[in-house]
Amino acid sequence: MADRRARFSLGRYDWDAIAGIVAAGAALVLHLLHIIETDVLLTIALVVLALLLFRDLRREAQDELLMERSERTETAVAGLLAGLKQPDALLIGPRELRTASEAFARRARGEMVWFNVCLLMFKPQSLFDALLRPALENPAVSAVQFVLDPSERERWEQEVLPKAQAAGGYGKLREPRWVPLSHEAVSFILADTATGTTEAHLSFWGEPFMSRQPGFDIPRYVFHVQAHSDLVGQLVELDRKHRHAG
Repeated sequence: MADRRARFSLGRYDWDAIAGIVAAGAALVLHLLHIIETDVLLTIALVVLALLLFRDLRREAQDELLMERSERTETAVAGLLAGLKQPDALLIGPRELRTASEAFARRARGEMVWFNVCLLMFKPQSLFDALLRPALENPAVSAVQFVLDPSERERWEQEVLPKAQAAGGYGKLREPRWVPLSHEAVSFILADTATGTTEAHLSFWGEPFMSRQPGFDIPRYVFHVQAHSDLVGQLVELDRKHRHAG
């Protein structure tokens, strides 16, 4: 290990420059001792300068080659990254669900659509504060529109309205569109973003996406459907179809 370190340390020195300095110093000493003439000293100096210039030219060529290889590598990596397709949806698990849902509501713009969601999840005040309150208090959200099955009407009046009235932004909460949705297993939230695109949080009724707790159901897994996904258009169309049906 010590020998390897010693070799590495020696390899760091610029031996061409050291040899040139030693040769120039030796020539100067010999000249001072009147052993060599001035023209010989000048010749040695020119040779040393030529060697140093050759070293610099060689190093410059190596640097250019290294830069060219680096640029080719960068281009190849950029091509690979461009060829990688972004996933249409990201699965959000129980540990990240509350944080992700709150962040989704705070990023929303314009009208938010809550389609076929289970209102029992708003029964605990903590879940209401994490899921719906950020949307109501988000100044960039102009309206919050629920599309619900008529069976959710009592829960709407008992679990959602009182909490929403006590929260800020109650005026943007619209009367739900009551349409038959008992046959629909899909549940989602649609929201526009600051870039003008639309994203969604998609879930499904029942296990394993919903977790049934005593007295209420809460989401367990949600898909964050990204703006470039064709699935966003399908969800928008599903919402539009049921709105007109209602």
